[in-house]
Amino acid sequence: MIKQPEELLLLTESGRLLAQVFALLDRIPLEGKSTLEINDMAERFIVDDLQARPASKGQYGYGFVLNSSINEVVCHGIPSQSDVLKAGDIVNLDITLEKNGYIADSSKTYLVGEVHQAARRLVEATHEALWQGIRAVRPGATLGDIGWAIERHAKRNGYSVVRDFCGHGIGREMHEKPDVLHYGKPGTGLTLREGMVFTIEPMLNRGRRSVRTEADGWTVVTRDGSLSAQFEHTVAVTASSVSVLTLRPDEVQRYASL
Repeated sequence: MIKQPEELLLLTESGRLLAQVFALLDRIPLEGKSTLEINDMAERFIVDDLQARPASKGQYGYGFVLNSSINEVVCHGIPSQSDVLKAGDIVNLDITLEKNGYIADSSKTYLVGEVHQAARRLVEATHEALWQGIRAVRPGATLGDIGWAIERHAKRNGYSVVRDFCGHGIGREMHEKPDVLHYGKPGTGLTLREGMVFTIEPMLNRGRRSVRTEADGWTVVTRDGSLSAQFEHTVAVTASSVSVLTLRPDEVQRYASL
């Protein structure tokens, strides 16, 4: 689970490139676009402009570059020409990128047009929950510290944490050890060491935490039909703290305040 310095440099480069994909999406009005249009746009940018590989395409038989999870879809939403984003939607775009053999993974929930305050609050709280988890990362801390920080923030804001999915180690493979739960108890679980690289990717529901998978075998939705939001970063444990490898331009100030 410990990455060598030369591996960390390659992972940092993959993360930097993936952040550029989200910077591109940040500049595009999503209202009126289909999720397949967004998928194809991201693929062209990754392949043609960044000279990288969209790592999700072909992984586990998945045929697309990203997951597009709208409103009550928790994760693994499949891009479709018929899924056209409209004002009031929230949509999580989850993208992976491989460069020089190493993979970065990140996701962001976007607000489409004018969004109801309840949805906006959920998205903001989920983003902050991710950062609460990131703030817990340092050598000598534990995975339980991360999960506890996320769950505490979610509960304080009246949201539930999905337990069916978790963060994961990442490197040459998209999913490596360790599993990173988004709930837990302080001081429990694996002790963090310099050189560990993993994702933190909490999913918060406005209702209950229970989810189900639809007939397509991919799309996961809330059982009660409530809204769900997610944010994700790939992080590395440093000698004294944490490095966010997929840091986006709009988060630089937040990162500086860690």
